[in-house]
Amino acid sequence: MARIFTVDEARSLMPAVLRHADDFVAVRADLAELTHDLRHEGESPLGGLAEAKGLEARMDEILSWFDDQGIEIKGVAPLLVDFPAVMEGVAVRLCWLEGETALGWYHRADLGFPGRRPLP
Repeated sequence: MARIFTVDEARSLMPAVLRHADDFVAVRADLAELTHDLRHEGESPLGGLAEAKGLEARMDEILSWFDDQGIEIKGVAPLLVDFPAVMEGVAVRLCWLEGETALGWYHRADLGFPGRRPLP
């Protein structure tokens, strides 16, 4: 059974979400640069295939943290996560997008990102 968050519970996790998101963004950028360099130049100051595999493993490890908390990953570039919740008897997702500094949005579970609204 999926975890259901209150707004307060989700917001209490935001400092850890922001730390993990920052780590993820840095690793994602390194992997993108490394992959590009290897494909186009054959080498990279960031390393080779072993380092690329290590970065992929680190990305998976970070994403696993979100999953372990019951937070849904909806996108990775940009990073988009949802906290399952219920508001006024309706299934919703409390929604956080990379670059935001706080949890301030939600959408009905059946609408997704296009139905995003500010939290009351």
